Amino acid sequence: ENREAMLNSRSNRLTEALEEANALFDGVCRAREAALDAQFLVLASSIGKEKANELHSEMSAFDSTAFAEDLLTFMGINRTEETDDSEDGPGGFLPTDAWKRMGEEALKYFNRAPDVHYMLGSFKSEPPVPKQRIERQKKASRGKAEQAMPAQLKKMEESHQEATEKEVERILRILQTHFENDPNTPISYFDFVIDPNSFARTVENMFHVSFLIRDGLARIKLDEVELPIIEPTKPNGGVEEDNRAGARNQVILRLDQREWE
Repeated sequence: ENREAMLNSRSNRLTEALEEANALFDGVCRAREAALDAQFLVLASSIGKEKANELHSEMSAFDSTAFAEDLLTFMGINRTEETDDSEDGPGGFLPTDAWKRMGEEALKYFNRAPDVHYMLGSFKSEPPVPKQRIERQKKASRGKAEQAMPAQLKKMEESHQEATEKEVERILRILQTHFENDPNTPISYFDFVIDPNSFARTVENMFHVSFLIRDGLARIKLDEVELPIIEPTKPNGGVEEDNRAGARNQVILRLDQREWE
């Protein structure tokens, strides 16, 4: 509303508004109030810019031609005394000590020489240090790591496979022992594999027994009440007979923790 009054060069309304805003900002405690203060700052900056432009327009503008004329006059030039043979001199129609006089006068306004900063580094840059040796070392160490990792994984895989084979052989010996002690009593599959104290151990037992079924070293069948029973196969011809008759099948058995309990 007071924009025209604030733009007046003799008015201090803009300064008074800024001081009032600074005093009010000490009590700001909400985001909306801070947003209003920021909005006022943008508006005050815009008015201040316009006011500065008007002040600049009232001042005498810089005239490069007039400046050059004053500079030549200071350096001692007198156009009326210009002669044709003056072009042979190093400074043309300027006096011989013109630039020296100019330099001595300009020296008074500089306390020290300004620092020099290169935008893209120095002009005489040193060649980069070759990194071929470092790259070869990295590749060599990386190659060693790549060679070591498969060996470790292979060794770990072999150890797990060896442990699985030993556990399968141990379960097979237990099954054969139970069957030899009482061949007329069927062995319940669930009694054979379930560990009453560990669900994880039960799953491991079922996993190892599956290898016996896969390799034909044992077989599972249903009893009179449709519950699975397990027994070892005959060492002589049992596997070949089952394969030939097509009676050996593999299935997936589901057992969760609730059913195990």
